Formats: sequence, structure tokens, C-alpha cells
Amino acid sequence: MPEMEQPKWYIIHTYSGYEAMVKGSIEKLIENNKLHDYIVDVKIPMEQVIEEKNGKKKIVEKKLLPCYVFIKMIYTNQIWYYVTSTRGVTGFCGPQGRPVPMKAEEIRKMRLEDPMEVEATFKVGDTVSIDDGPLAGFFGTVKELNDTSKKAQVSTTMFGRETVVEVEYVQITRVDAPMPEASEDAEG
Repeated sequence: MPEMEQPKWYIIHTYSGYEAMVKGSIEKLIENNKLHDYIVDVKIPMEQVIEEKNGKKKIVEKKLLPCYVFIKMIYTNQIWYYVTSTRGVTGFCGPQGRPVPMKAEEIRKMRLEDPMEVEATFKVGDTVSIDDGPLAGFFGTVKELNDTSKKAQVSTTMFGRETVVEVEYVQITRVDAPMPEASEDAEG
């Protein structure tokens, strides 16, 4: 195969509630048409949020951006046609529905790609602070590490009970480690 351009991340707009169906349809499209070289990844970014229902609080997964699906692909007119013809897709985000690749900063913020250089600076049994996400400000103890997914199981006290939550390595910091920003006492 001749030298192909690198796949880039694009944003697809969908009808409300169709995100999972669109993702599944695109994955079937890739399989049926052998498009693995052109469409590399399809994601619906999710976040963990605390939800209260009937007086009980629990952690649930919610779509970070409802009505949007993220696709890593090599843009061609044929791929554009396949994707925009998928049921539930209203079009690509960009001028006149033509895709505009996402910037590196946007990809990092949406956590579409796992930074492989992230290594655990903590071990099982260490006390950590959760610095990002819906549990920011909580402290806990590392119960388990998964270097493949770059996620840790952390036991924390939530609503008066001990709860084990899964967080990404980039979201936690070992408490007894020197903090990179020493002057964070000014909030605002």
C-alpha cells in the first residue's frame, strides 16, 4: 500500500439519543467494507457523575457531549459519503458539513487518545488525591492498578460509606509526593 496520510480525529453530529447506534453502525460499516485502514477508531466520550435517585446517590456514566460521536479516520470523499449516509448522522462538524480535523489540544481535553507515556507514580496502598473529574477533591487509597488501561481502583469515603471508584492515572496524585504547583492555596 502506498504511503497514506495519518488518520485524524473528526466530530460527527447525530440525532439525540442515536450516539450508540451511530457508533455501532460505523463499526459494522468498517467490518463489512474492510475500512480498517481508513476508519481507525470511533468513540463516545463518557464521564462519571454522581446522580441522586430516590434519595440514593450512585456513580453513573454519562455522555460528555450528547449528540456527538468522535471518529479517527483518513478523510476521502468515499469515507465522507459512508459516514454521512449512516442512519442517525446529521453530518460532520465543519463548514458546509465538511470535516475539520480536531486540534491536538481538543483531543487531549476529550481524552480521545490515551497518553501512553503516563506511568503510575503510586503503588497499591498509597494515599492519593483525585484532582480531576467529578470526584475532584476526594482522597483515597489505591486498591488496584491496571497499567494496560492506565486506570486505578481507588477506595474513598463517599456519602459516609467506603466506595471503590475507577479513575485514570492522569486524574490522581500521590499525596506524600511533592506537589508540582506549590502555590495553589489561592482559589478563584
